[in-house]
Amino acid sequence: MSARSESELFFLSIEQAAHLLRKRDISSSDLVELALARIERFNPALNAFITVVDHARSEARRAEKQLCRRGTKSLLCGIPLSIKDNFLTRGVRTTAGSLILTNFVPSEDSDVAQKLAHAGAIVLGKTNMHEFAYGITNENPHYGPSRNPWDLDRITGGSSGGSAAALAMGIGYAATGTDTGGSIRIPAALCGVVGLKPTFGLVSVKGVVPLAKTLDHAGPMARSVTDVCIILDAIAGNYPQGAIRPDPRKLHKNRPRKFRIGWPKEYFFDRIDREVHEAIESAAKCFKSLGASIKQVSLPGLKHSVEPSTNIALAEATQYHESQGYFPDQASKYGDDVRYRLELGRKILAADYLHALDVKREITQEFDAVFENVDAILAPTLPIAAPRIGEKEVLIGGEKETVRSALVRLNRPANLTGHPAISIPCGFTRSGLPIGLQLIGPHWSEARLLSIALAYEDATEWHKRRPQLA
Repeated sequence: MSARSESELFFLSIEQAAHLLRKRDISSSDLVELALARIERFNPALNAFITVVDHARSEARRAEKQLCRRGTKSLLCGIPLSIKDNFLTRGVRTTAGSLILTNFVPSEDSDVAQKLAHAGAIVLGKTNMHEFAYGITNENPHYGPSRNPWDLDRITGGSSGGSAAALAMGIGYAATGTDTGGSIRIPAALCGVVGLKPTFGLVSVKGVVPLAKTLDHAGPMARSVTDVCIILDAIAGNYPQGAIRPDPRKLHKNRPRKFRIGWPKEYFFDRIDREVHEAIESAAKCFKSLGASIKQVSLPGLKHSVEPSTNIALAEATQYHESQGYFPDQASKYGDDVRYRLELGRKILAADYLHALDVKREITQEFDAVFENVDAILAPTLPIAAPRIGEKEVLIGGEKETVRSALVRLNRPANLTGHPAISIPCGFTRSGLPIGLQLIGPHWSEARLLSIALAYEDATEWHKRRPQLA
């Protein structure tokens, strides 16, 4: 293969790669070898992987036999992808980005890993992440920071940062992530890929090292909306009666001609960078040209949700680490930021936690009321583009804000309420950094949400840009 044809292979869609496999124009072993070579070439700079899977080659050969013997309807058969390192993988170490689990090799798969294996997907490796998923920069003190392919001096965002960096560089065709306060959507936005946080409970978190049990979500990441839909189709559980299950084969056919977009007047646009605001306004104009009506919606309760959301995460994370005997027994093995938050969690009173659960119900009802009149809410995924590695504060609209607060605050509402939310590329800053928009939909509305996102993606070129490093 020529260098150009190889480069084209790296950025194929899953459907395109699957088509080549079925025509036998290329083999799964070829795709895996190319991906492993790409990891060897770029991972020293990106630090996207903690572990590369030794048996990816043998799994590729097994997929080839399956395709030759009886064929398969699965678009994922023989397709290489990556798994975040907090999903248990049988026989492959699962560190959760921690020192405590650095030598942990599970004897069984997480539900997600099992479903991907059943679909015939080939796992290339376990991706770097913020320690125990308890952070949003992916600056890991034990395995080093993941680096953004658009600027190696900047963060990928976390905690699923390794997954996003690998995808942006054309390493694998999809990845998994987890999202407790934005950890799929944050790195997707900062690295210029697509990330979906599904409805709470739609994708099983059994076999995922938890962070906060009432906020944790697992979901897909990829370079396009259709590819995200393909992964979701493989890993999702059952939908309730009356809900429509997204079908990747029908996604293009089901693009909406008329739909309603909500523009929130509170919270989401209160403090964001001017370039981000301009990109979201431009996206709104694009949605209107595609048949959307844009109407202002009100979510006044959100301003009261920040502390309750924080209290839930703090209390539940500390409870888990104490229950496993990790904290405070092995406190010295934690990075400073995670240890500090676990210490804060011990100070949350039961009354504060129960009050936070009440607020969670109230905010959920507030969103549900808005969704009676709109199909999706449009908002920035993040108020800023990627900060530099090591930066603790950023300046937004003349005001200083911690990096953690800036990256979490627009994402956490959908974790609190459990509504599905997707981040898709919608522009670039003048310095060449990706900007993401967020669409939040009603519970179990993934089919509608993905179709709206796909309509925008098809009308724009942002998702086709590649980092210069690629």
